[in-house]
Amino acid sequence: MQHLKGKIAVVTGASRGAGRGIALVLGEEGATVYVTGRSVQGGPTTDDLPGTVDQTAKEVTLRGGEGIPVHCDHTVEAEIKTLFERVKQEQGRLDLLVNNVWGGYEQYTHESFGQRFWEQPLSRWSKMVSTGIWATVATTYFAVRLLMRSERGLVVNTGFRAGWDDWESPKGLPLFYDVQKVASNRATLGMAEELKEQNIAVVGLGLPWMRTERMMRDTPPSEQDLAKTASIFFAGRAVVALASDSDILRKSRDFIPIEELSQEYDFTDIDGTKPAPL
Repeated sequence: MQHLKGKIAVVTGASRGAGRGIALVLGEEGATVYVTGRSVQGGPTTDDLPGTVDQTAKEVTLRGGEGIPVHCDHTVEAEIKTLFERVKQEQGRLDLLVNNVWGGYEQYTHESFGQRFWEQPLSRWSKMVSTGIWATVATTYFAVRLLMRSERGLVVNTGFRAGWDDWESPKGLPLFYDVQKVASNRATLGMAEELKEQNIAVVGLGLPWMRTERMMRDTPPSEQDLAKTASIFFAGRAVVALASDSDILRKSRDFIPIEELSQEYDFTDIDGTKPAPL
């Protein structure tokens, strides 16, 4: 049974990684998925990593949904606006927005991640903000009026739990990364508060350590650590569980690690395991 047949979704940053996994599992459940990103067939891909919006959309359709590829740079206001104008024209509404786009790791080596903020170029800070908090808020800004037309609108912001429980910076997190993630989580709270009267839920989704294309190429884990990682489809199953919940408004304002959702909704990764949190 396809639980999301007839539902309209937009998944940002879905050329690869968690976005791709989310889009594909939504397709398995029968959703129409607008797959957005900058990497398109025949053109250059981000940091020469495999994957395009065209490839993801094609596989969404092969898995039972309808995949629609859209080139969109979510740091460019005009392109975001055009995306949702197209969704409005073709579908008339939006049921699910997954804010997953994140370019903070572009041209970012594992060794430089832990550098102190004054040792890093300010362009890295600018990149994290523009493809992090700015993209999340701007994309939701243009999606809201279409989400209002849904019987049960849902926004899922993927991320990391930095600053959620208190304002103490988690040990070991670099300043640029920490501040951007805290700001994104704060945006989840603010969006949820302002959208509750519109019957739109906003949930933060804590991602596990995943076997993404970037990780497997640039920082492959040891054999021992590999067992602690999740496939990109684990994130997809979490989003499907949230989108299928008829009382999802009760979770609005929450930031929920995937492993907690897997216990509550009783789903596993594709290998039958329930990977631990980051």
